[in-house]
Amino acid sequence: MTSLPGGSDTGASTAEPQPLVCARCGARSEGPQPTWTCSVENGTRSYLCDACARENLRAIEGRLDPAWW
Repeated sequence: MTSLPGGSDTGASTAEPQPLVCARCGARSEGPQPTWTCSVENGTRSYLCDACARENLRAIEGRLDPAWW
């Protein structure tokens, strides 16, 4: 039988999900946030709340460096 890493048969404990923090304004999520945007820059994952994502949509879609916007 094969399973994915971290599956239930590996004995790994499931950690509590950490709240997301917006990389621009510092807003914290209280649960799943399907409207937030996830970005990977230089191998680091960061999240933007829906308000910051809307304000910077053109820069995000244009793939401009976050330092620029």
